[in-house]
Amino acid sequence: MASRKRRFDMRLWTLHPCYLDANGLVAAWREALLAQKVLAGATTGYAHHPQLARFRSHCQPVQAMAAFLTGIAEEAQRRGYHFDTSKISGRKPLGQIEETKGQLLYEWAHLRAKLRTRAPEFYRCFRKVKTPDPHPLFRIIPGDIREWEKT
Repeated sequence: MASRKRRFDMRLWTLHPCYLDANGLVAAWREALLAQKVLAGATTGYAHHPQLARFRSHCQPVQAMAAFLTGIAEEAQRRGYHFDTSKISGRKPLGQIEETKGQLLYEWAHLRAKLRTRAPEFYRCFRKVKTPDPHPLFRIIPGDIREWEKT
């Protein structure tokens, strides 16, 4: 049997982690840990991934990713999960990153489609939400879907 390569689509959600089901939350944690390694220069895999653009444009990209990871870890803790927060590097307070409402809404539609099939009960909890809350790292501004987003 021929082996198939797994296609990896990193997703660093603008959405608040509360909207992620258990599988999505774990995946977000793992993907953000990988992104942290990329931004710190500790790995070359996914070095040019478009999802990293907004973190790279920040004056402190590793600290921005640490803030992103912290938001995910806080949601995990709220749910009673135990993520190893010692893996978060460069935890320093910093300001928010601007992200567009178009990007937030695009991601919301994308996540809702995933949840509808993967976690229907979880989907039903949020099906009436029109505009979701963003991850605490992001401050939403007017604008369209970002150019780095693959639509």
